[in-house]
Amino acid sequence: MQENKNTFNAQPKQLPAQGNMNNTNQRNMNQRNNRQGDNVIFVGRKPSMAYVLGVLTQFNDGRPEVQIKARGKSISRAVDVAEIVRRRFVSDARIRSIDINTEERELEDKTKINVSTISITLAK
Repeated sequence: MQENKNTFNAQPKQLPAQGNMNNTNQRNMNQRNNRQGDNVIFVGRKPSMAYVLGVLTQFNDGRPEVQIKARGKSISRAVDVAEIVRRRFVSDARIRSIDINTEERELEDKTKINVSTISITLAK
């Protein structure tokens, strides 16, 4: 009989105890948990209700505010998402701010075009 050289080690890895974590590691974990971009919903070509679900998920996870961002033809869908959330699902949500801007984009043939952007911040 041949001996199986692929042995399974049933011993779990020892993880450092929570109390042994130094301040730098704790600070890095807190920064990862409190990222600014975690509460942003980028609106694209999907149906509006897909983005409404994303906004509702963020609010249910305890986020005090959620940003809805879109560019170009998706701007009207972003406005729809904000209004659906406010009127149908989270009646105490209010619009904290609406920022509009223009980005200059360079196409493959090196021509530059302007693309409108919007950022709608909803807060509970």
